[in-house]
Amino acid sequence: MEQMKLFLQEEDGVGVVEVILILVVLIAAVAIFKDRIMQLLTAIFKTIDASAGKI
Repeated sequence: MEQMKLFLQEEDGVGVVEVILILVVLIAAVAIFKDRIMQLLTAIFKTIDASAGKI
């Protein structure tokens, strides 16, 4: 009976579940906003490229 109590009190797996849920949310956000992220990165790299030519 004592082993059952210890098993129910153990929280090691909770951290793993939290990490998996965070990853799922991040992957979903990237999938949903993929086009907008690409537009933003393209604009940023164009600005960097234009500014690098001035140096």
